[in-house]
Amino acid sequence: MLYPTAQDWRDAPQKRVVLFAMSGLGKTHTSDMLRRGGDWFHYSIDYRIGTRYMGEFIADNAKREAMKVPFLRDLLMSDSIYIGSNLTFDNLAPVSTYLGKPGDRRKGGVPIGEYQRRQEQFKRAEVQALLDTAYFAQRAQDLYGYPNFVCDTGGSICEWVDPDDPEDQVLSELSDTALLIWIKGSEAHTKDLIRRFDRAPKPMAYQPEFLMSCWSEYLKTHNQDPDEVDPDTFIRWTYARALAHREPRYAAMARNWGVTIEAADIAKVDTPKAFEDLVAQALEAHIQTE
Repeated sequence: MLYPTAQDWRDAPQKRVVLFAMSGLGKTHTSDMLRRGGDWFHYSIDYRIGTRYMGEFIADNAKREAMKVPFLRDLLMSDSIYIGSNLTFDNLAPVSTYLGKPGDRRKGGVPIGEYQRRQEQFKRAEVQALLDTAYFAQRAQDLYGYPNFVCDTGGSICEWVDPDDPEDQVLSELSDTALLIWIKGSEAHTKDLIRRFDRAPKPMAYQPEFLMSCWSEYLKTHNQDPDEVDPDTFIRWTYARALAHREPRYAAMARNWGVTIEAADIAKVDTPKAFEDLVAQALEAHIQTE
């Protein structure tokens, strides 16, 4: 690891970390807290995806819908209006809206083939955004003078890597740049995430094999054709399975490439100094288990 011991971490003039976990366990909250402290640069993978790698897809999709309205079509064709996404760190809705949900078009769904195409676009975008981490870490230091750097990843990072492959490209490059930290939720956190998701289901990115396994099982158990599927019902049904699918992958990433911090502990951290102390404790605990 970039910091072999807790003392190496404490003594490092530049501290760099990559936070990974399911959405809702404190990655962005912690990153924002560090950024507000003044000495940390916050690199958001989801923001990079939406602004650099999927911006045209998102804008074109909105334009495609606008072209169906004669009034808006005439304005677009004459360059009288401009359509773009207003993406921010706090509002990543344009990305998730573009991903969509598979199922009945009358209920806001997209055909499964189109859904798979958008999922593949997102996978390529997220992998590239992750590989940009080293560039942004150096840029933050050289251009802006930030000594410390936090990479705030999306929950789907574990879908595109092989944590048991010591030569995995994404994990190798990330670990050469920063300390990987898994924010691990408890069983209570998992239940709370499921409750929150059930109230407001949001599009997600899935490993292709996992997605099609869930899709086939759903169609079979519900005795439905693809165009009969209620989009929200499907992703609610899939969410708990996605959590169970991701948990061992996160664990392997932490075991082989980084350290683990409990979500309950990270929730108590309110200063950069407290965060640095917590990371030092996680490094000590990791060394003791080796």
